[in-house]
Amino acid sequence: MFQLVNKQAVILTEVCPRDGFQSISEWIPTETKIDITNRLIDCGYKQIEVTSFVHPKAIPQLKDADELLKQVKRVKGVKFRALVPNVRGLERAIAVGVDKAKLMLSASDSHSLSNANCTTEEALQNFEPLIVRAKQSDIAISGSISVAFGCPYEGDIPVERLAMICERYRSFGITEVSLADTTGMANPTKIKRNVRALRELFPEITFSLHLHNTRGMAFANAVAGYEEGIIHFDSSAGGLGGCPYAPGASGNIASEDLIHGFGEMGIETNLSLDQVLEAAKYIQQLLPQAVDSFLLKAGKCSDLSASPKGQKKVEV
Repeated sequence: MFQLVNKQAVILTEVCPRDGFQSISEWIPTETKIDITNRLIDCGYKQIEVTSFVHPKAIPQLKDADELLKQVKRVKGVKFRALVPNVRGLERAIAVGVDKAKLMLSASDSHSLSNANCTTEEALQNFEPLIVRAKQSDIAISGSISVAFGCPYEGDIPVERLAMICERYRSFGITEVSLADTTGMANPTKIKRNVRALRELFPEITFSLHLHNTRGMAFANAVAGYEEGIIHFDSSAGGLGGCPYAPGASGNIASEDLIHGFGEMGIETNLSLDQVLEAAKYIQQLLPQAVDSFLLKAGKCSDLSASPKGQKKVEV
């Protein structure tokens, strides 16, 4: 019988303000982004990925990154993370008080060329001046690997390829690396294989999982990662998200689904599920076409058990 022996608490980073918003083509007013981000801050997250400092032509939806950071509320104990592609983006992030800059890197050359107009090796070389500049400031740096469990152009990604990238990250002094299932090509076996190998090779690196629910596998993959020692996960309220440069990409695993699923298994997240659900419902009102969440459709298990005879009344 399946049993988790050590139910260690998990730590979630909310990425709706970045990954979620970037997937929406229709302009979201800055005031609305700030409102949603503030609501998410109130849910108890210790880290929120607020935006990406890319060129406005690359992702027009995030062209207000600087203005958002200037106006969003700051709460003690809540760190703001942002994606930075280059030194210019890093300078912008430093100027508006971002706590942690996350580097963007694709596991495959094909996806890297589509996403960043350079190969993976060229992207790694481009990080060098960025790392130098970051060390001159107080900003922290973390790494990421997109399409870590499958590339829409090249298929499966060898573990050796991931290990090479992690080795380069280690040489930069980076000790946090996010493994992203950008187009939902992972399965629990792949998750276990890659995570186990990388954690054995790089015990000093803290790995996290960034999962997309493209094929309905995200929560199963999260549990597989947890079984291999992963306790850090990205998620997005309402399930918003999707890479603009990856064919077939869809939303991140919904924060409320991940919190609820882990909670039902007795795994603590230290987040308010009710508040996250309220934030997701608010997002649903504003962006109904972008929301994809099981809990918004079905509700919590506890809602059913609390109703008379364990069932909600159904209006016919």
